[in-house]
Amino acid sequence: MRSRMHPKYYLSQEIFEREQKKIFRKVWLFAGLVSLLPNNHSFITRKIAGIPVVIQNFHGELRAFENICLHRSAPLQQGFTGTRPLVCAYHAWSYDSQGQVKNIPDCDAIYRLDACEKKSLKLREFALKQIGGLLFINLSVDPMKFEDQFSESFIELLQSSAEAYDSEVMMTTWHAKFNWKLVYENLRDFNHVKYLHPKSLAKVASFPFAAQDGEPLEEPQLDGSTAGLRKEIREFSYGGPEGEIDPIRRVPWLDKVERWGDTDAYFNWLAYPNLHIACGNGGYSFTVEHHVPISPGQTDVEIFFMTARKKAPYAYSGQVLLSHMHYSKQIVGEDIAILEGIQSVLHDTAPLPTQGAYEHTNRNIERWYTTLMETDHEI
Repeated sequence: MRSRMHPKYYLSQEIFEREQKKIFRKVWLFAGLVSLLPNNHSFITRKIAGIPVVIQNFHGELRAFENICLHRSAPLQQGFTGTRPLVCAYHAWSYDSQGQVKNIPDCDAIYRLDACEKKSLKLREFALKQIGGLLFINLSVDPMKFEDQFSESFIELLQSSAEAYDSEVMMTTWHAKFNWKLVYENLRDFNHVKYLHPKSLAKVASFPFAAQDGEPLEEPQLDGSTAGLRKEIREFSYGGPEGEIDPIRRVPWLDKVERWGDTDAYFNWLAYPNLHIACGNGGYSFTVEHHVPISPGQTDVEIFFMTARKKAPYAYSGQVLLSHMHYSKQIVGEDIAILEGIQSVLHDTAPLPTQGAYEHTNRNIERWYTTLMETDHEI
Protein backbone atom coordinates (compact mmCIF):
# COMPACT_ATOMS: atom_id res chain seq x y z
CA MET A 1 0.00 0.00 0.00
CA ARG A 2 1.25 3.45 -0.88
CA SER A 3 0.87 6.35 1.52
CA ARG A 4 -1.47 9.19 0.59
CA MET A 5 1.04 11.71 1.95
CA HIS A 6 2.69 13.35 -1.04
CA PRO A 7 5.96 15.13 -0.13
CA LYS A 8 4.24 18.48 -0.71
CA TYR A 9 2.36 18.03 2.58
CA TYR A 10 5.68 18.28 4.43
CA LEU A 11 7.36 20.92 2.26
CA SER A 12 4.80 23.47 1.04
CA GLN A 13 4.39 26.81 2.80
CA GLU A 14 0.95 27.19 1.19
CA ILE A 15 -0.20 23.87 2.64
CA PHE A 16 1.30 24.79 6.03
CA GLU A 17 -0.82 27.95 6.06
CA ARG A 18 -3.86 25.89 5.02
CA GLU A 19 -3.23 23.59 8.01
CA GLN A 20 -3.07 26.56 10.35
CA LYS A 21 -6.45 27.78 9.09
CA LYS A 22 -8.25 24.43 8.74
CA ILE A 23 -6.84 22.54 11.73
CA PHE A 24 -4.97 24.62 14.30
CA ARG A 25 -7.40 27.54 14.33
CA LYS A 26 -10.39 25.19 14.52
CA VAL A 27 -9.64 22.43 17.03
CA TRP A 28 -8.83 22.26 20.74
CA LEU A 29 -5.07 22.48 21.33
CA PHE A 30 -2.89 21.93 24.35
CA ALA A 31 -1.92 25.36 25.69
CA GLY A 32 0.01 24.79 28.94
CA LEU A 33 0.03 23.50 32.50
CA VAL A 34 -2.20 24.82 35.25
CA SER A 35 0.75 24.61 37.65
CA LEU A 36 2.42 27.48 35.77
CA LEU A 37 -0.45 29.80 36.84
CA PRO A 38 -0.52 29.39 40.64
CA ASN A 39 -1.29 32.94 41.80
CA ASN A 40 -3.27 36.06 40.99
CA HIS A 41 -1.63 37.83 38.01
CA SER A 42 0.34 34.71 36.99
CA PHE A 43 0.44 34.34 33.21
CA ILE A 44 1.83 32.25 30.37
CA THR A 45 2.21 33.39 26.77
CA ARG A 46 1.98 31.28 23.61
CA LYS A 47 1.92 31.74 19.88
CA ILE A 48 -0.72 29.36 18.55
CA ALA A 49 -1.35 29.06 14.80
CA GLY A 50 0.40 32.40 14.40
CA ILE A 51 -1.77 34.17 17.00
CA PRO A 52 -0.14 35.52 20.20
CA VAL A 53 -2.07 34.38 23.27
CA VAL A 54 -1.85 35.21 26.96
CA ILE A 55 -3.46 33.02 29.61
CA GLN A 56 -3.82 34.93 32.86
CA ASN A 57 -4.88 34.12 36.41
CA PHE A 58 -7.45 36.60 37.77
CA HIS A 59 -7.93 35.69 41.44
CA GLY A 60 -8.10 31.98 40.58
CA GLU A 61 -10.05 32.36 37.33
CA LEU A 62 -8.06 31.54 34.20
CA ARG A 63 -8.85 33.46 31.01
CA ALA A 64 -7.23 33.47 27.55
CA PHE A 65 -6.91 36.60 25.40
CA GLU A 66 -5.08 37.74 22.30
CA ASN A 67 -1.78 39.11 23.60
CA ILE A 68 -1.99 42.43 21.74
CA CYS A 69 -2.77 45.80 23.31
CA LEU A 70 -5.63 47.62 21.60
CA HIS A 71 -3.71 50.91 21.53
CA ARG A 72 -0.46 50.42 19.56
CA SER A 73 -0.42 46.60 19.21
CA ALA A 74 2.34 46.00 21.75
CA PRO A 75 2.38 42.61 23.51
CA LEU A 76 0.63 42.85 26.87
CA GLN A 77 2.78 40.19 28.50
CA GLN A 78 6.26 39.11 27.51
CA GLY A 79 8.28 36.04 28.40
CA PHE A 80 7.04 32.47 28.59
CA THR A 81 5.68 32.86 32.12
CA GLY A 82 5.59 35.45 34.88
CA THR A 83 3.49 37.33 37.37
CA ARG A 84 2.20 40.86 36.69
CA PRO A 85 -1.17 42.55 36.06
CA LEU A 86 -2.54 42.63 32.53
CA VAL A 87 -1.07 46.04 31.74
CA CYS A 88 0.70 47.13 28.58
CA ALA A 89 4.27 48.28 29.27
CA TYR A 90 4.17 50.75 26.35
CA HIS A 91 1.49 53.24 27.51
CA ALA A 92 0.09 51.48 30.61
CA TRP A 93 -3.34 50.59 29.25
CA SER A 94 -4.74 48.00 31.66
CA TYR A 95 -7.38 45.30 31.23
CA ASP A 96 -9.75 43.46 33.56
CA SER A 97 -10.68 39.77 33.77
CA GLN A 98 -13.20 40.19 30.93
CA GLY A 99 -10.58 41.68 28.63
CA GLN A 100 -12.25 45.07 28.91
CA VAL A 101 -10.07 48.19 29.06
CA LYS A 102 -9.95 49.07 32.75
CA ASN A 103 -7.80 52.18 32.78
CA ILE A 104 -6.17 54.47 30.23
CA PRO A 105 -3.83 56.98 31.88
CA ASP A 106 -4.71 60.58 31.02
CA CYS A 107 -7.57 59.35 28.84
CA ASP A 108 -9.63 62.54 28.94
CA ALA A 109 -6.67 64.84 28.50
CA ILE A 110 -4.79 63.24 25.60
CA TYR A 111 -6.89 60.44 24.08
CA ARG A 112 -10.33 62.10 24.28
CA LEU A 113 -12.17 58.80 23.81
CA ASP A 114 -15.87 59.08 24.51
CA ALA A 115 -17.55 56.62 26.90
CA CYS A 116 -19.06 54.54 24.09
CA GLU A 117 -15.73 54.13 22.30
CA LYS A 118 -13.91 53.26 25.50
CA LYS A 119 -16.56 50.67 26.39
CA SER A 120 -16.09 49.00 23.00
CA LEU A 121 -12.41 48.33 23.67
CA LYS A 122 -12.23 44.64 24.56
CA LEU A 123 -9.53 42.07 23.92
CA ARG A 124 -10.36 39.08 21.75
CA GLU A 125 -11.03 36.18 24.11
CA PHE A 126 -10.54 32.47 23.38
CA ALA A 127 -12.30 29.44 24.81
CA LEU A 128 -10.28 27.69 27.52
CA LYS A 129 -10.78 24.22 28.99
CA GLN A 130 -9.07 22.75 32.05
CA ILE A 131 -8.58 18.98 32.25
CA GLY A 132 -6.82 18.20 35.51
CA GLY A 133 -3.45 19.92 35.29
CA LEU A 134 -3.74 20.51 31.53
CA LEU A 135 -5.08 23.54 29.67
CA PHE A 136 -6.62 23.41 26.19
CA ILE A 137 -7.52 26.40 24.03
CA ASN A 138 -9.69 26.88 20.94
CA LEU A 139 -9.09 29.88 18.67
CA SER A 140 -12.33 29.61 16.69
CA VAL A 141 -15.06 32.23 17.06
CA ASP A 142 -17.46 29.29 17.21
CA PRO A 143 -15.48 26.53 18.96
CA MET A 144 -16.61 22.94 18.64
CA LYS A 145 -17.56 21.11 21.79
CA PHE A 146 -14.60 19.54 23.56
CA GLU A 147 -16.50 16.25 23.46
CA ASP A 148 -16.78 16.47 19.66
CA GLN A 149 -12.99 16.26 19.38
CA PHE A 150 -12.22 13.79 22.17
CA SER A 151 -14.16 10.70 23.19
CA GLU A 152 -15.67 10.40 26.65
CA SER A 153 -13.35 7.52 27.57
CA PHE A 154 -10.27 9.48 26.49
CA ILE A 155 -11.33 12.57 28.46
CA GLU A 156 -11.96 10.48 31.58
CA LEU A 157 -8.55 8.80 31.40
CA LEU A 158 -6.79 12.10 30.66
CA GLN A 159 -8.61 13.84 33.52
CA SER A 160 -7.76 11.06 35.97
CA SER A 161 -4.05 11.07 35.19
CA ALA A 162 -3.71 14.87 34.82
CA GLU A 163 -5.17 15.37 38.29
CA ALA A 164 -2.18 13.44 39.64
CA TYR A 165 0.47 15.90 38.35
CA ASP A 166 2.74 17.56 40.87
CA SER A 167 3.16 21.34 40.73
CA GLU A 168 6.97 21.21 40.45
CA VAL A 169 7.82 21.16 36.74
CA MET A 170 11.00 21.11 34.69
CA MET A 171 10.89 22.13 31.04
CA THR A 172 13.09 22.06 27.96
CA THR A 173 12.54 22.92 24.28
CA TRP A 174 14.00 21.36 21.14
CA HIS A 175 13.98 23.45 17.97
CA ALA A 176 13.65 20.53 15.59
CA LYS A 177 13.94 20.60 11.81
CA PHE A 178 11.03 18.44 10.68
CA ASN A 179 7.36 18.79 9.81
CA TRP A 180 4.97 18.37 12.74
CA LYS A 181 3.10 15.47 11.09
CA LEU A 182 6.21 13.27 11.09
CA VAL A 183 6.34 13.14 14.89
CA TYR A 184 2.76 11.83 15.14
CA GLU A 185 3.31 9.26 12.44
CA ASN A 186 6.30 8.12 14.50
CA LEU A 187 4.40 8.06 17.81
CA ARG A 188 1.71 5.83 16.30
CA ASP A 189 4.36 3.38 15.04
CA PHE A 190 5.61 1.02 17.77
CA ASN A 191 7.50 -1.05 15.22
CA HIS A 192 10.41 1.39 15.31
CA VAL A 193 11.18 1.09 19.03
CA LYS A 194 13.37 -2.03 18.91
CA TYR A 195 15.36 -0.70 15.95
CA LEU A 196 15.72 3.02 16.73
CA HIS A 197 15.92 2.77 20.54
CA PRO A 198 17.75 -0.55 21.20
CA LYS A 199 19.93 0.91 23.97
CA SER A 200 17.37 3.25 25.51
CA LEU A 201 13.60 2.68 25.49
CA ALA A 202 13.75 -0.90 24.17
CA LYS A 203 15.93 -1.91 27.15
CA VAL A 204 13.17 -1.18 29.67
CA ALA A 205 9.90 -1.51 27.73
CA SER A 206 8.36 -3.48 24.89
CA PHE A 207 5.30 -2.70 22.82
CA PRO A 208 3.53 -5.82 21.52
CA PHE A 209 1.50 -5.12 18.41
CA ALA A 210 0.28 -6.81 15.27
CA ALA A 211 -2.01 -6.11 12.36
CA GLN A 212 -5.45 -7.33 13.34
CA ASP A 213 -7.16 -10.07 11.37
CA GLY A 214 -9.62 -8.69 8.89
CA GLU A 215 -8.12 -5.21 8.83
CA PRO A 216 -9.00 -3.69 5.47
CA LEU A 217 -6.16 -2.95 3.11
CA GLU A 218 -8.16 -0.09 1.66
CA GLU A 219 -10.58 2.02 3.68
CA PRO A 220 -14.08 3.06 2.61
CA GLN A 221 -14.63 6.58 1.34
CA LEU A 222 -14.63 9.18 4.10
CA ASP A 223 -17.70 11.35 4.68
CA GLY A 224 -16.20 14.77 3.92
CA SER A 225 -18.97 16.78 5.61
CA THR A 226 -18.24 18.79 8.76
CA ALA A 227 -20.12 16.21 10.83
CA GLY A 228 -18.21 13.37 9.18
CA LEU A 229 -14.82 15.00 9.66
CA ARG A 230 -15.57 15.77 13.31
CA LYS A 231 -16.75 12.24 13.95
CA GLU A 232 -13.56 10.86 12.45
CA ILE A 233 -11.21 13.14 14.42
CA ARG A 234 -12.45 11.67 17.73
CA GLU A 235 -10.72 8.40 16.79
CA PHE A 236 -7.30 10.07 16.50
CA SER A 237 -6.86 10.68 20.24
CA TYR A 238 -6.48 7.75 22.59
CA GLY A 239 -4.55 6.63 25.65
CA GLY A 240 -3.87 3.83 28.06
CA PRO A 241 -1.34 1.11 28.85
CA GLU A 242 0.44 0.41 25.57
CA GLY A 243 3.74 -1.11 26.66
CA GLU A 244 5.10 -3.76 28.99
CA ILE A 245 7.84 -2.58 31.35
CA ASP A 246 10.52 -4.30 33.38
CA PRO A 247 9.78 -4.66 37.11
CA ILE A 248 9.87 -1.19 38.65
CA ARG A 249 13.17 -0.68 40.45
CA ARG A 250 12.49 0.64 43.92
CA VAL A 251 14.27 3.95 44.45
CA PRO A 252 13.66 6.29 47.42
CA TRP A 253 11.69 8.98 45.58
CA LEU A 254 8.92 6.57 44.57
CA ASP A 255 7.76 6.49 48.20
CA LYS A 256 7.64 10.31 48.23
CA VAL A 257 4.80 10.61 45.69
CA GLU A 258 1.16 9.53 45.42
CA ARG A 259 1.24 7.08 42.56
CA TRP A 260 -1.50 7.38 39.93
CA GLY A 261 -3.20 4.02 39.57
CA ASP A 262 -1.59 0.66 40.29
CA THR A 263 -0.80 -0.77 36.84
CA ASP A 264 2.81 -1.62 36.05
CA ALA A 265 2.73 -0.52 32.41
CA TYR A 266 4.01 2.03 29.95
CA PHE A 267 1.19 4.54 29.39
CA ASN A 268 0.78 6.78 26.36
CA TRP A 269 -1.76 9.47 25.56
CA LEU A 270 -2.04 11.05 22.12
CA ALA A 271 -4.27 14.12 21.86
CA TYR A 272 -4.40 15.02 18.16
CA PRO A 273 -2.96 17.22 16.79
CA ASN A 274 -0.27 18.56 19.16
CA LEU A 275 0.06 16.66 22.46
CA HIS A 276 1.75 13.45 23.59
CA ILE A 277 1.98 12.34 27.21
CA ALA A 278 4.07 9.38 28.34
CA CYS A 279 4.34 7.61 31.68
CA GLY A 280 6.99 4.92 31.52
CA ASN A 281 6.87 3.76 35.12
CA GLY A 282 3.26 2.89 35.87
CA GLY A 283 2.02 6.19 37.29
CA TYR A 284 4.98 7.65 39.20
CA SER A 285 6.01 10.38 36.75
CA PHE A 286 4.85 12.01 33.51
CA THR A 287 6.42 13.53 30.41
CA VAL A 288 4.25 16.01 28.51
CA GLU A 289 5.39 16.65 24.93
CA HIS A 290 3.91 19.65 23.16
CA HIS A 291 4.62 19.96 19.43
CA VAL A 292 4.38 23.47 18.00
CA PRO A 293 4.45 23.84 14.18
CA ILE A 294 6.70 26.78 13.26
CA SER A 295 7.07 26.27 9.49
CA PRO A 296 6.82 23.38 7.02
CA GLY A 297 10.26 22.17 8.10
CA GLN A 298 10.45 23.29 11.73
CA THR A 299 8.65 22.12 14.88
CA ASP A 300 9.36 23.23 18.43
CA VAL A 301 9.17 20.27 20.82
CA GLU A 302 8.38 21.54 24.32
CA ILE A 303 8.80 18.91 27.02
CA PHE A 304 7.52 19.21 30.59
CA PHE A 305 8.58 16.77 33.31
CA MET A 306 6.77 16.20 36.60
CA THR A 307 6.31 13.40 39.09
CA ALA A 308 3.00 12.36 40.56
CA ARG A 309 1.90 14.64 43.39
CA LYS A 310 4.30 14.74 46.33
CA LYS A 311 3.13 13.44 49.69
CA ALA A 312 5.39 16.10 51.23
CA PRO A 313 8.27 18.23 49.92
CA TYR A 314 11.63 16.47 49.77
CA ALA A 315 15.08 17.95 49.22
CA TYR A 316 16.15 16.15 46.04
CA SER A 317 12.96 16.50 43.96
CA GLY A 318 14.76 18.72 41.45
CA GLN A 319 17.38 16.02 40.89
CA VAL A 320 14.62 13.49 40.20
CA LEU A 321 13.22 15.74 37.46
CA LEU A 322 16.70 16.38 36.08
CA SER A 323 17.36 12.65 35.80
CA HIS A 324 14.05 12.27 33.91
CA MET A 325 15.14 15.02 31.56
CA HIS A 326 18.47 13.34 30.79
CA TYR A 327 16.80 9.99 30.15
CA SER A 328 14.16 11.58 27.91
CA LYS A 329 16.85 13.53 26.08
CA GLN A 330 18.36 10.29 24.82
CA ILE A 331 15.08 8.81 23.56
CA VAL A 332 13.66 12.02 22.11
CA GLY A 333 17.04 12.81 20.58
CA GLU A 334 16.99 9.50 18.71
CA ASP A 335 13.50 10.25 17.39
CA ILE A 336 14.39 13.80 16.39
CA ALA A 337 17.53 12.68 14.57
CA ILE A 338 15.65 10.20 12.35
CA LEU A 339 12.76 12.61 11.70
CA GLU A 340 15.16 15.40 10.74
CA GLY A 341 16.83 12.89 8.44
CA ILE A 342 13.50 12.12 6.76
CA GLN A 343 12.72 15.82 6.35
CA SER A 344 16.17 16.50 4.88
CA VAL A 345 15.76 14.05 1.98
CA LEU A 346 12.17 14.89 1.03
CA HIS A 347 11.65 16.59 -2.32
CA ASP A 348 8.75 17.10 -4.73
CA THR A 349 9.31 13.87 -6.64
CA ALA A 350 10.36 11.66 -3.71
CA PRO A 351 8.70 8.21 -3.70
CA LEU A 352 5.56 7.76 -1.63
CA PRO A 353 6.15 5.57 1.45
CA THR A 354 5.12 1.92 1.28
CA GLN A 355 2.95 0.99 4.25
CA GLY A 356 2.10 -2.30 5.92
CA ALA A 357 -1.18 -3.50 7.37
CA TYR A 358 -0.14 -2.55 10.93
CA GLU A 359 -0.10 1.13 9.89
CA HIS A 360 -3.88 1.18 9.68
CA THR A 361 -4.28 4.12 12.10
CA ASN A 362 -1.84 6.27 10.19
CA ARG A 363 -3.70 5.50 6.97
CA ASN A 364 -7.03 6.56 8.51
CA ILE A 365 -5.52 9.87 9.57
CA GLU A 366 -3.93 10.37 6.15
CA ARG A 367 -7.34 9.85 4.55
CA TRP A 368 -8.92 12.41 6.87
CA TYR A 369 -6.09 14.90 6.44
CA THR A 370 -5.94 14.77 2.65
CA THR A 371 -9.73 15.08 2.41
CA LEU A 372 -9.59 18.19 4.57
CA MET A 373 -6.65 19.72 2.72
CA GLU A 374 -7.88 19.04 -0.81
CA THR A 375 -11.55 20.05 -0.48
CA ASP A 376 -13.49 23.10 0.66
CA HIS A 377 -14.79 21.24 3.71
CA GLU A 378 -14.12 22.57 7.21
CA ILE A 379 -14.27 21.02 10.66
